[in-house]
Amino acid sequence: MDLPERFTEEMKRLLGGEYSAWLESFQTGGQDEEGISGEGRPEADDAFRGLRVNTWKLSPQEFLGRAPFSLRPVPWTENGFYLEGGGRASRHPYYAAGLYYLQEPSAMVPAAALPIERGDRVLDLCAAPGGKATELAARLAGTGLLVANDLSNSRAKALLKNLELFGAENILVTSESPERLARYFEGFFDKILIDAPCSGEGMFRKNPSMTRDWEEKGPDYYARIQKEITAQAARLLRPGGLLLYSTCTFSVKENEETVLSLLRTAPGFRVLPLALPDAAKHYGFAPGRPDLISREAAGEGLTEEERTGLTLAARLYPHRVEGEGHFAALLQKKGTEAEKAAENPEKLRNDGGGRKGRAAGHAQAEKALSEGFREFEKSLIKPLEEDRIRCYDGRLYYLPEALLSRNIRGLRFLRTGLYLGEEKGNRFEPSQALAMALKKEDFDGTIDFPSEDERAIRYLKGETLDVEDLADASGKGWRLVCVDGFPLGWGKLAGGRLKNKYYPGWRW
Repeated sequence: MDLPERFTEEMKRLLGGEYSAWLESFQTGGQDEEGISGEGRPEADDAFRGLRVNTWKLSPQEFLGRAPFSLRPVPWTENGFYLEGGGRASRHPYYAAGLYYLQEPSAMVPAAALPIERGDRVLDLCAAPGGKATELAARLAGTGLLVANDLSNSRAKALLKNLELFGAENILVTSESPERLARYFEGFFDKILIDAPCSGEGMFRKNPSMTRDWEEKGPDYYARIQKEITAQAARLLRPGGLLLYSTCTFSVKENEETVLSLLRTAPGFRVLPLALPDAAKHYGFAPGRPDLISREAAGEGLTEEERTGLTLAARLYPHRVEGEGHFAALLQKKGTEAEKAAENPEKLRNDGGGRKGRAAGHAQAEKALSEGFREFEKSLIKPLEEDRIRCYDGRLYYLPEALLSRNIRGLRFLRTGLYLGEEKGNRFEPSQALAMALKKEDFDGTIDFPSEDERAIRYLKGETLDVEDLADASGKGWRLVCVDGFPLGWGKLAGGRLKNKYYPGWRW
């Protein structure tokens, strides 16, 4: 592989005596079957294919008990596994059921290293195609709020699909600049993840064509963008909140120097050890390199606190770990939630939805809901909170608590909350997103195919199916279609035949 000379000279400076071992690692790399690297894409023909279990649907232990693939654990995250051997994990019904996400193992680090608690308000600022966002949503487990953002509207559409596939409910999917988000959500988030756009040096091994973009733009171009993004993220984070900054590049300019810029332009931040089960060095991660920060960036020099803090960042190299190149640093903003309340108690009190906002929403829901929805709702084992339902042009949405009284008018978004379905006169058509958010036991009326039943694949292709052996021949109406007990989508039963209602845009 021909690597840019400026890049290799920088790697020699970074790695010293390890440079030869790093260069040799390029001999074991590869690229995916379409020549394009990326999370969620068909699995790559290289040494480090990864699969991350959706813990919102089942535990890693439960998945291992039914996994049709050869797996071994990724050490830095409990629900990550190396996918070994042949086979296409993206064409198994379990993938369509949202039981796992295909993700390069090093890319699992950022979401794993950001400690998420149930009820948190979380922002994934550069979220597409959704590898980190789906993990954050799974760990929120239907609580709190996940705002998943990507500036590119087309990429945000892919992000939304992956979140819906995973069964995410309490979401707001936006396509905005960080500056615009800060106008709506200043000081709002408990946790923020920034997997920043970068020069991609850590992916050269996987996708050699990325070197062309590096030669056209390079670290200087991306470093400016990264500094702007992190500066706005500092405004979005509440006092005491945590921010995880990551890239898939080796450049000191894009990594340690970007973190240093944040420490200096947004005083009150400090770097913490990554929130992983063991110390970063346990996995073979290398420490940050404050010693290589340029004189221009360091100014009069680094303070001891800056130097110590930057060393806590983690660098992943493919000759040290079974994964591609990555960088991650965890930071905390000074202050506590109590201090935030003292600064602006009225704003804090209204963040979660006030009595007035909830009452107005309830009145709207009562007026909007059709008989068709009322009839469908009888099959839901767990009733919906009606003051969280909103109707827009006949489409019903189930809003997160945190958005009930928050004004987001003017914000460019693709989804608020869980899309329930569409009212068509007195009929109600449930959505694919609702099917994925349910569990089998949540709906009174299911068709459950064993994974080895060829009808599971035929369902995913959009075919009408004979299901007399799985359903009462006299039964009719909506059925939640499952594979081994995990929802895939909807069907309509009549006379032992299942009319396929799997979302056309997702069909195989």
